[in-house]
Amino acid sequence: MAAIETDLCIIGAGAGGLSVAAVAAQLGVPTVLVEKGRMGGDCLNHGCVPSKAILAAGHAAAGMRAAGRFGIGAAAAPAVDFAAVHRHVHDAIAAIAPNDSEERFTALGATVIKGAARFTGPDRVAVNGDEIRARRFIIAAGGRAGLPPIPGLQDVPYLTNETLWENTVLPRHLVIIGGGPIGLEMAQAHRDLGAEVTVIDAGPIAAREDAELVDGLRQTLAGAGIRLVENARIERVAEAEGGIAVTLAAAEADGAPETITASHLLVAAGRVPNLEGLGLDAAGVSASKLGIVTDRGLRSVSNRRCYAIGDIADVQGIGPRQFTHVANYHAGIVVRSALFRLPAKVDYGALPRVTYTAPELAQTGLTEAEARAAGHADLTILRWPFHENDRAIAERETHGLIKVVATRKGRVLGAGILGPRAGEMINAWSLAIVARVKLATLAGMVVPYPTFAEVGKRAAGQFFVSRLFSERTKGLVRFLRRFG
Repeated sequence: MAAIETDLCIIGAGAGGLSVAAVAAQLGVPTVLVEKGRMGGDCLNHGCVPSKAILAAGHAAAGMRAAGRFGIGAAAAPAVDFAAVHRHVHDAIAAIAPNDSEERFTALGATVIKGAARFTGPDRVAVNGDEIRARRFIIAAGGRAGLPPIPGLQDVPYLTNETLWENTVLPRHLVIIGGGPIGLEMAQAHRDLGAEVTVIDAGPIAAREDAELVDGLRQTLAGAGIRLVENARIERVAEAEGGIAVTLAAAEADGAPETITASHLLVAAGRVPNLEGLGLDAAGVSASKLGIVTDRGLRSVSNRRCYAIGDIADVQGIGPRQFTHVANYHAGIVVRSALFRLPAKVDYGALPRVTYTAPELAQTGLTEAEARAAGHADLTILRWPFHENDRAIAERETHGLIKVVATRKGRVLGAGILGPRAGEMINAWSLAIVARVKLATLAGMVVPYPTFAEVGKRAAGQFFVSRLFSERTKGLVRFLRRFG
């Protein structure tokens, strides 16, 4: 058994682990990076990159079908070569993979070890029979698709975000369990590529998002032919002739169960942390079912040598946030704390999130319901629809709106956008929350014309409309006119 001594041992080469490793190694900190699977983790190989690649293919097909709205006729419906779409997805992964590769991080100065790390004590892990002792551990082991307790699920072939990308055949009928971001994105992508799609959720789709904005997205998805079965309970799944039979409980007491036959079944009903096999008990690291329990500095509450970042971090009083950009944000906090000994704490007050459907659904800060639940009684709700935006009209992308939640004094608490480029536009509102930028500043900002981003300026301007055109203001203008 070889013994390795190092300052920093990072378990997991996903987004968060790689970000810490890149900084630490370039600063000359002795760093060991351990990964049992593929470099790049879930985001590169199973999540963000492949999902956006297949969405782009689906959007391209949808754009061809809709070209007639611009006076451009298509000779025939788009011919979808799903095997070629599959190659496009893997080409995107391959193009990005060198940035996350073992070779790159070795060149930066890190020691990369392929294997499964297991704690054997509070200051050591075993990997491939070798022992690594470190002053600090960063646990960035990520998460995986959770499997709901549905009778028969383990007995049928099902897909998750990890196995979906090995499927080279366009589903005849894709049934998706789960109406969150992954489920909705894959529903639209596969529908645009020609599959019949049904989404089943135990509650409403996009349950975390603003209900008003979700209603607009619901209309779009249903209008595209995606069947949305909400507030439903799946009694069982079983293999059937022609595919997989998904049986739903009767919607009403005197009703009958419904059986939907799928050619392919995708499970997208939440995620669970990869805690198994880490030997956390040996390290004295406390964990919940949501992940490793940390303080707001992402340090283990029970072993101060250990930090947890990304999907596996259960921050006390806040919980996990399972987004790649959160893992990168966590990495910055840990770098400041573990390497520079500076105080740094998690603050999700302006954490953006995006569902990359068309139109996109983006949110930062508090939704209206969250603001009211938090006790904000003096709310001002501002809206501006995309059908009043000139760029949206020119591009015939008029479905959606921006919704801003603010105090009566003009402080922004949150913003949600349903519309084209929503994921790009939400950043300005995150900055407004963090920097405490008032609506007056946002309304006075000069925005290029014509852009989709004008909806934000117009929404902010609505805060002042009642005052601008009030009788008091009109009286002031009449008075000033006396002076020429």
